[in-house]
Amino acid sequence: MDGVNLWAVLAASVAMFVVGAIWYMVFFSKLWSQIHGFDKLDKKAQAKMQKEIGPYYGAQLLVTIISAFVLAKLIVLLPDYSAYMLAFWGWLGFVVPATVSGVIFGGIMEGKWVMPKILIQIGESLVHLLVAAWVITLIQ
Repeated sequence: MDGVNLWAVLAASVAMFVVGAIWYMVFFSKLWSQIHGFDKLDKKAQAKMQKEIGPYYGAQLLVTIISAFVLAKLIVLLPDYSAYMLAFWGWLGFVVPATVSGVIFGGIMEGKWVMPKILIQIGESLVHLLVAAWVITLIQ
C-alpha cells in the first residue's frame, strides 16, 4: 500500500494493544476502577460487564490498526522526519485535544476524577504511539 509494510502495521497494532492492556490492567487498574465506579459493583455485576466487553475490544483493535497504519503512512510520506517526532506531534496535536474534550464533555463524572482520567489516557496514548513508531521503524 504505497510503501506501507502491512506486517509492520500488524506488529505495531499488537504492540499498541499490549501497551494498553498493561497500562490499564496493571499500572492503573485500581485507579481506573475507582474513576469509573467499577470498584463499587458487586462481583456478579463485574463478571457480567467483563463478559459483555468483547465487542468493545474488537472496536478498539480496529481503531488501533487504523492508528498504526496512519502512523506508518506518515513515516513513509515524511522520511526526513523522525518517526518518534511524528508520533509525538500527532499525539500532541490530535490525541491530546480529542482526549481532553472527550473526558470533559463525555459524561458526568466527579470533578476529582477529570484530571487523573485525562492524564492516564494521554499518557497511555503517548507510550503506545512511541512504541508503534519503534516497531514500525524496526520492520518497515
